[in-house]
Amino acid sequence: MAKGLIDKKLVSRAAKLEKQIFGLKDKLAALLRNAKPRAVPDYVFRKHDGKPLRLSQAFGKHTDLVVVHNMGTTCPYCTLWADGFVSILPHLQDRAGFLVVSQDPPAKQKAFAKSRGWTFPMASSHGTSFFLDMDFADDKGNVAPGFTTFRRNGKRIERI
Repeated sequence: MAKGLIDKKLVSRAAKLEKQIFGLKDKLAALLRNAKPRAVPDYVFRKHDGKPLRLSQAFGKHTDLVVVHNMGTTCPYCTLWADGFVSILPHLQDRAGFLVVSQDPPAKQKAFAKSRGWTFPMASSHGTSFFLDMDFADDKGNVAPGFTTFRRNGKRIERI
């Protein structure tokens, strides 16, 4: 009799590990939901034309803002992720301001966005501590992708 193609012990161990991971994700989500908003500075980014864009301006008419931390032109996964924003942008902007930020200089970011057909708002954080301050970079300058949500509370900008 031929041995089965599925290693039942491996599948069982994987299922147990997956259950532990889901449990930890639930704990992480609860911890983050209960975190108190934290005031942040009104960072100044650069738009594609080199003009400044303050974080407070990115909210537009909304109280909430979603900022996507994009690793820039060198990351194919960030590019794939950003390609999807084009189709969901109207739905996002119904609810909140939306901004994609990378550390690429404005001219490089502009050329890449044009080559991809991206129509969503973008800005460069090149030369700022934004990624580091938001915990999406380490002390060596290595960046990671993700997103941060902000809320405008009067003139105060809070990370939530």
